[in-house]
Amino acid sequence: MSKSDSNIPVFEYNQRYIWLISLTAALGGFLFGYDWVVIGGAKPFYEPYFNITSTSDQGWGTSSALVGCMVGAILCIILSDKLGRKRLLIFSGFLFSLSALGTALSETFWWFNTYRIVGGIAMGIALNLSPLYIAEISPPEKRGMFVTINQLLVMIGVLLAQICNWQISLVDANLPENASFEVIAASWSGQMGWRWMFGAEIIPAMLFFLLMFLVPESARWLVKNNQEQNARKVLEKIGGKNYGDVSIAEIKTTLQEGDLGKVHFRDLLQKPLPKLIGIGIFLAFLQQWSGINVVIYYAADIFQAAGYNLKQMMLNIVVIGGVMVLSVFITLFTVDRFGRKKLLLVGTGSMAVLYALIGYFFLVDQGGLVIVLLVLTNVMFYSFTLAPLLWVVLSEIFPTRIRGAAISIGALAHWVGNFTLTYFFPAIKENLGWSNNFWLYGGICAFGFIIVYLILPETKGKSLEQLEKDFL
Repeated sequence: MSKSDSNIPVFEYNQRYIWLISLTAALGGFLFGYDWVVIGGAKPFYEPYFNITSTSDQGWGTSSALVGCMVGAILCIILSDKLGRKRLLIFSGFLFSLSALGTALSETFWWFNTYRIVGGIAMGIALNLSPLYIAEISPPEKRGMFVTINQLLVMIGVLLAQICNWQISLVDANLPENASFEVIAASWSGQMGWRWMFGAEIIPAMLFFLLMFLVPESARWLVKNNQEQNARKVLEKIGGKNYGDVSIAEIKTTLQEGDLGKVHFRDLLQKPLPKLIGIGIFLAFLQQWSGINVVIYYAADIFQAAGYNLKQMMLNIVVIGGVMVLSVFITLFTVDRFGRKKLLLVGTGSMAVLYALIGYFFLVDQGGLVIVLLVLTNVMFYSFTLAPLLWVVLSEIFPTRIRGAAISIGALAHWVGNFTLTYFFPAIKENLGWSNNFWLYGGICAFGFIIVYLILPETKGKSLEQLEKDFL
């Protein structure tokens, strides 16, 4: 063991073991990514099948899963510090599997949304606890990178969903490129194709469910719940005996007498936690109301408005997924070098400018390739800044004793923001039009840039325990 320039002890880590358990936990992120965007590609086909024509039903079909996401986040607030990270992630794997099968077999719009809500509960748990679990088992000097692995798997899930949607849509070779609502409803794509889009998720969902039984519980949670010996075994396997000794000592210094095994929700009202929770809630709403989910969920509508037909639109959606995956690699190589705050400033500032340009080109009715390129550039900046860094920051800024509950509050805010944006977008778009809609998101990103610059602390390179001492 030696000391680095930042006074953080350097240990010989079992990199293979850390990667294996991180990737297993990150499968929850993968499933979230798939479930998050599969609805966008299936939308042109299940809507004709269920004869969905009103803006309220369109919004509900797209956003119903987000109600489940809010439920999942609430479950994490109540249970993640009591039951641990592992048990809830196993439960989410079961719910992902049930949702994939149930949605694919749905014969009514009611059952379709019911199973989407079940999948949403799984999404709410996974997006909350997968990055939290990874943060709690990662070495401090590489924590940003390992938590970002979860976001990489999210984006790979996004890309795979879009590729599956695209390829399944191509199976129906008899479907005309500019098919009407009624023609789509009577086609194979309208009757069966969208079912395969949802059903394909059951394979990775079952894999995640089974593999989560094999990973250890978070060492920090184990110490907090009077299981020091089990925690020591996990830590020693990660970084050796010295790492285990140092980590156990650090964790204990952040847990007050009587804190072990208990969750004190009243602590959420004690300084500086209200400020930290406020930062988390603001970043969660900023990530959602930055408008990216409009691009994801309503990509079909955006590209149709820009002049593309059904098959061209499906291919463009796949390209969006590819950009999202590649962009996360930028985060992997920069998050622990440049820090969280600088990257968030780059993202919000760039997105504000890009939204202004997208709005302008819709205003002057210049669609086609220029809209696609601006949307893809916007997706790139979002994908290596706001998308992963919300979860990196949330996993770092809260004290060990209530970290699960506090991060779940941020996750709940994330889903409230996601639902409100997604559900009301059809009505907002009808009233504002495409140009004003994108300018609205540009204004939100500009406001986010100012707030991040003024209030967000930098967290890179410090242990979770050191960050806790700094904030307190």
